[in-house]
Amino acid sequence: MEAVTVIGAGLAGSEAAWQLARRGIPVELREMKPEKMTPAHHSGNFAELVCSNSLRSDQLENAVGLLKEELRRCGSLIMACADEHRVQAGGALAVDRDAFSAAVTERLKRCPGVSVRPGEVTEIPEGQVILATGPLTSQGLSEAIARLFPDSRYLNFFDAAAPLVTFDSVDMDSAWFASRYDRGTPDYINCPLTEAEYDAFWRELTAAQEAEVHGFEDAGVFEGCMPVEVMARRGRDTLCYGPLKPVGLRDPRTGREPFAVVQLRRDNAQGSIYNLVGFQTHLKFPEQRRVFSMIPALRNAQFVRYGVMHRNTFLDSPRLLDRYYRVAGRERLMFAGQITGVEGYVESTASGLLASVELARRLQGKSPVNFPKETATGALALYISDKSVVNFQPMNINFGLIPQLGYRVKGKRNKNAELSRRALEALSGLDLEP
Repeated sequence: MEAVTVIGAGLAGSEAAWQLARRGIPVELREMKPEKMTPAHHSGNFAELVCSNSLRSDQLENAVGLLKEELRRCGSLIMACADEHRVQAGGALAVDRDAFSAAVTERLKRCPGVSVRPGEVTEIPEGQVILATGPLTSQGLSEAIARLFPDSRYLNFFDAAAPLVTFDSVDMDSAWFASRYDRGTPDYINCPLTEAEYDAFWRELTAAQEAEVHGFEDAGVFEGCMPVEVMARRGRDTLCYGPLKPVGLRDPRTGREPFAVVQLRRDNAQGSIYNLVGFQTHLKFPEQRRVFSMIPALRNAQFVRYGVMHRNTFLDSPRLLDRYYRVAGRERLMFAGQITGVEGYVESTASGLLASVELARRLQGKSPVNFPKETATGALALYISDKSVVNFQPMNINFGLIPQLGYRVKGKRNKNAELSRRALEALSGLDLEP
């Protein structure tokens, strides 16, 4: 059997290659790293996590927690490696980024049926192809993709990564460990600000100098990964309802809820590096040090990585793709990952899994697996292929994409848990065996 070409070894491409190989389909995995790097990547390993080490909530009362459980039950490589290299983060699934990426890389390179070919791809190959090149698709390949769709819009937006600081440099006399509402283990470092401290910080943040990013406009920022300075410019109290919200956190020194709280989350297994939660930014590096050091607990913080801004590219998928992530009318071509408009690491993984399952079954002469709309995996695929969507924008998984129950369940968490129970029951009825 002729090998399927999977272009891109991010989370979506890695998952797609794994799922194809475990179903007996030979794969040629193309990855331009380490020969050519992007501004956001730092290693040559596959499935490199850039924006955060967190795969978000691991609870079934949360839609992304449901999506992760669906992936686990489908034999996901990404979830297996994430679970093996998790670090404590309360009710979230966070991982040691380097160990996680190394594990994915090793398992794929050792996987029978997977041939890894390094180097940039600038033209779309013949045969069966899954393009999983991500939001940082290289210029050459991006132009080749655009030529596929001369009459359609090829969209882009900007995304940002948060700074990292060393644990030893955090002033723990001005901070404390806790998770919001004391759920799970107390894994977040909470850095409080008084109202006066917050006002001074907010004023400097809104006036700080930004790095030049060609084409950047506030209106084009994706809401789910918005630079903190852009959020601050929307109003004095905006941050207090976003990444600096103090709700559910009591300062043990005062017994009261602070005016604002900056949370730090562990970024590696050793707990030696923490990231500033929600502080994606494209401020100039000296400005990041100056302004973020106004947070009392970070007055002497050592920054091991500053925040960076990079361009993300995605398709106008409802006009181009079907529910299997295939190009309509050119079914030999499939897309997966954030380039399709699914937003987030877990969502990208799910798209790679679904696309590869469908392709394997088609090559084996089997009927497609239609992930039900009640499942998170199916709901995402139906969202990106919904032709009724006019102004298509990237989307994280959420319960709003999944059909409601049709009967009343008291309490939001109980309702969400029931939606998850229904989804997993629907998933169990699918033929997903390799």
